[in-house]
Amino acid sequence: MELAELKAYLQAHFTDGLAVVVGSGLSAAEGIPGMWDLAQHLLAEVPPNLPAGAEDAWAALETDLKAGVDLESALLKTAPPEALESIIVRETARLIETHEAKIIDEVLAGARVLRFSSLLKHLVKPASGVPVVTTNYDRLVEVAVEFCGMGVDVLFAGQNFGHFNPNESKASLCRGVKKTKSFVHLTYKKYVTVLKPHGSLDWFLRNGEPIRCTLGQFGQKLVITPGVNKFRGGYDRPFDAHRERANREIDKATRYLILGYGFNDDHLQVHLDYQLRSGKPAVFLTRSLSGNARKIAEASPAMTTIFRIDDDQFGVLHAGNELVFKGPPIWDLGDFVNEVLEP
Repeated sequence: MELAELKAYLQAHFTDGLAVVVGSGLSAAEGIPGMWDLAQHLLAEVPPNLPAGAEDAWAALETDLKAGVDLESALLKTAPPEALESIIVRETARLIETHEAKIIDEVLAGARVLRFSSLLKHLVKPASGVPVVTTNYDRLVEVAVEFCGMGVDVLFAGQNFGHFNPNESKASLCRGVKKTKSFVHLTYKKYVTVLKPHGSLDWFLRNGEPIRCTLGQFGQKLVITPGVNKFRGGYDRPFDAHRERANREIDKATRYLILGYGFNDDHLQVHLDYQLRSGKPAVFLTRSLSGNARKIAEASPAMTTIFRIDDDQFGVLHAGNELVFKGPPIWDLGDFVNEVLEP
């Protein structure tokens, strides 16, 4: 396959029925800290705030992290008690929020365009909304969508103090009613449905009810940290509703665009793995190809995986073949849009 053929094939993928899956790699490309940075932050910030009774659990986690064990593996091995997990959630959110604020400041100042904003104009926008499933806590996808003048359905109703209400959230995007003799047809603003089964920085638990608030801190943060505890927390509201809706969108999609996702989350990807292995077409962009991602790519007959080799080369896994190309790093969404979708 020549590079021109590859680009033509990729361009043809952007048609009806596309669901987008966004992993931490896309946020990292914009400047949000990754797991290694988060681990270093926790090593510095948890000890001065260590709650009583969590000493043994933290000692085990600290030993693993200092030995180079990745954060998710460490948390899978040692489940933190609730008080320690609260500290980890707080510090995780604090680190991400600091970097997120700087990025959004640059967007508002016109100094940067988010990669997802550049992508949006090339996506078919069905009346039912563009489904985006993301494991990220940050709000960069939501900001990217709204900066393009589109609506965002996050299953919470309300601008500044939102309650979990999927029906009302969608209804807020309705822009008109068309009546005929036989039916009533609702028209909606073009929008993206953002599904976040691991939570979001603007989700809180207040008086036992989940809320969404962009104005400050209003209770316990609703984010699920990596590790064993996410299996427990993932069945609470609103995580369960977001996960179930994400699974439905993945099942009904006819094709996928997967961005910076490591395929290391058994909690989320059962439906996605099945659909990929069953032969639904997908384009997967990633800087580094994890072991799990490579296994799935090799077992998915209609999946095209593009990954970095070095500064001048990128690899492509496609239909059982592994190819190497020289050229721009189209594994990065920004270069992919510029070089493939806007040739």
